[in-house]
Amino acid sequence: MVVKNVQDLDVLPRNSSDLFDDDGRPKRTGTVWTASAHIITAVIGSGVLSLAWAVAQIGWIGGPVTMLLFSFVTYYTSTLLCSCYRSGDSVSGKRNYTYMDAIHANLGGIKVKLCGVVQYLNLFGTAIGYTIASAISLVAIQRTSCQQRNGVNDPCHVNGNVYMIAFGIVQIIFSQIPDFDQLWWLSIVAAVMSFGYSTIGLGLGVSRVVENKEIKGTLTGVTVGTVTPSGTVTPTQKIWRTFQSLGNIAFAYSYSMILIEIQDTVKSPPAEVNTMRKATFVSVAVTTIFYMLCGCVGYAAFGDTAPGNLLANGGFRNPFWLLDIANLAIVIHLVGAYQVYCQPLFAFVEKEAARRFPESKFVTNEIKIQLFPGKPFNLNLFRLVWRTIFVMTTTLISMLMPFFNDVLGLLGAIGFWPLTVYFPVEMYIVQKNVPRWGTKWVCLQVLSLACLFVSVAAAAGSVVGIVSDLKIYKPFQSDF
Repeated sequence: MVVKNVQDLDVLPRNSSDLFDDDGRPKRTGTVWTASAHIITAVIGSGVLSLAWAVAQIGWIGGPVTMLLFSFVTYYTSTLLCSCYRSGDSVSGKRNYTYMDAIHANLGGIKVKLCGVVQYLNLFGTAIGYTIASAISLVAIQRTSCQQRNGVNDPCHVNGNVYMIAFGIVQIIFSQIPDFDQLWWLSIVAAVMSFGYSTIGLGLGVSRVVENKEIKGTLTGVTVGTVTPSGTVTPTQKIWRTFQSLGNIAFAYSYSMILIEIQDTVKSPPAEVNTMRKATFVSVAVTTIFYMLCGCVGYAAFGDTAPGNLLANGGFRNPFWLLDIANLAIVIHLVGAYQVYCQPLFAFVEKEAARRFPESKFVTNEIKIQLFPGKPFNLNLFRLVWRTIFVMTTTLISMLMPFFNDVLGLLGAIGFWPLTVYFPVEMYIVQKNVPRWGTKWVCLQVLSLACLFVSVAAAAGSVVGIVSDLKIYKPFQSDF
């Protein structure tokens, strides 16, 4: 067991271009495919399960059109954000390792702190949303077993707290993976799982449509007076549910807050911006196809009664074994997605701690432990303690607020405009010296303003949903 100070690793020798990049850090090895895997892991997550419900709120016209618009905006603003990885020259300029570094280099001032608050609050909230989603899927597996014994009419209510705790324990273990670059294998496994359960959901939806011998749904979505699992839809609820659906779709596409961190894993040459644009195109195209299929097929299968979680909230009941496989795949995917989203937050806190307490051995020392043959594992006590506390906190909050759709909608609303649209647009304007009041500047500002209205509406709808849920809510009794 050898103790080594991590600060010695901050500045690395630059005497070998084969071992180190232009900034003195170990050679990056990421490619279009590893970056795409990271993005797909982050994007095709639990959000896909709520898309049938979201489409049901706005109908056959609004649903597909809204998903296409969100995909276009996400892709376009992501290409703007890719250009901000390096300051100045896109090939040899100074690297920005994180989203906040890019904000600091291009905008500076109070916007850096504002970005940090929004980004890390969103990442924290995403961890909560994924913990809730994992519990719902594990409960669904237990429920199918119960209904096999007692019949499909038995509601088989299950308290999800034990599953949230189990998910938290697993995350405590995986959260000790030191940094983003070492997560590539977990991202690939998670991406495969996401394709797996999305395909199962799609297949079950198609089979339900064939069984029904009709395509359900209307052009304008859920109609007033419709009886849904959550009650009869009133005119006011129709409006709020429509707004909430926008948040759900926004959440399903959100990954901008970790794009720079993913780009920092990509090797060069070719220029990182070119690799990342290709990865963004591949990922957004693939996810949009899946989203359109899953959302629309789910709506066609269930119509106005489409469940909030397509695979776990009583949507499909047979075949039991296939649903169990799908829900297990969801849990495996969420294990990886949780880490992909949380690594930037982990890195920020640890970097700040090292800067503020450079002499603290608790913060800076690393203990090399030989767990397996080959490269030893670096154990940092501060990382062990703080990441464990973080996971425990997200798990506890998940047990207190197990509102799947409402939480997803609120997270999507909070993160979409500032992180996906506003900051990328503003940084691009500064970096490329876009003339004020020129045609391009005006178009970018109109895009930003329109997305702000969407975010505000989505946030309002989600808050109303949470307030409604709280009326019948009991702490630590998450019966799904």
